[in-house]
This record gives sequence, C-alpha cells and structure tokens, in this order.
Amino acid sequence: MSTLSYTLRHECPSDEDAIEALHAGAFGPGRFARTAFRIRESVPHDPRLSFVAESSGGEVLGSVRLTPIRIGATKAQLLGPLAVVASYNGLGIGRNLMGHAMGEAARLGEGLVLLVGDLSYYGPSGFVRVPQGRISLPGPVDPARLLIAELHEDALNGVSGMVHGGDAGSNTSASQATAAATA
Repeated sequence: MSTLSYTLRHECPSDEDAIEALHAGAFGPGRFARTAFRIRESVPHDPRLSFVAESSGGEVLGSVRLTPIRIGATKAQLLGPLAVVASYNGLGIGRNLMGHAMGEAARLGEGLVLLVGDLSYYGPSGFVRVPQGRISLPGPVDPARLLIAELHEDALNGVSGMVHGGDAGSNTSASQATAAATA
C-alpha cells in the first residue's frame, strides 16, 4: 500500500473551480440555505487563512477556509467549509488542513474560531460547545453544534452577542492579500 503524498498550500484563484466542485460534492445544493453559508456570503473568506491540500499530481484533495466575522463587537474567524474529496476521507487531510489554518490564524493574532459542526470531530482540535445563549447566529442552528476554539488563552472572556460577517480591518487585509496573490 502506497502512502498518500500531498502538500498544504494557500488557496489561489485558479483553485476556485476545484473547490466549488469539492463543496458541491460534500455538501450538495442544501449548503446555500445553511446559516453559516449565509454569513459567509456577506464577506469574502480570508485568503491568508484559506488552504488546499494538493496531491503530488496537482489534484485538490481538500480545502478549508476561514472567514472574518464579529461576535458582537469581537473579531473572530468562521471556519468552513472544510471539505475533502470523498475517496480520501478518513486519511487525516481535513484535520491537517484545519490544524494548519488554525495555527496560522493564531500566528497572525486571531483569537477565536467559530464553527457549526460535530463536537466528536472538532473537539480533539480544541473546539468546545458555546455556552447556551452566549452567542447567537442570524438563522437556525442546533446549539449543540455551535462550537468555538480559543487560539489564545482567555480569548473568549467576555465575548457574547450576534454573529455577523466581517469587519473593515479584516476585509481590508483580505483584499490586500487577494491583490498580492493575483499580482
């Protein structure tokens, strides 16, 4: 049995079609109605914190994106979509992508990462359930699936409120990073 060889790298504009196909295969058309998707559509993902796993043959095997949000007045990142080509599920690609993105977010000074997902999958990566009623989203979400990770100690202290997409500072940085990546 051969070992899968892949690298993690920043997403680039030429990856867009492969990433969209990956999302369509993993989440189907229902993804557009989900609350997390609705938040993400109001602000671009952060290219500094969006990565792909690429095979040695150049195939995009997985993708993760972080999107700048605010929880009340506090800056944070929304993780997702995180998706892996179905035939490569269970090989650790998704966890590697997530760990890499979260490590980079911490290095860049981000404090919190929020997501909607299963604690059994995301818990080992530092995610915990959001205390009931502390953070709300502008649409339906199962409270047991609303998870958060602190990237720096005490980053969650005093944080509460409604989640909404982006802020001028993060969007400016994202726009500058996009311009630099396409220049």
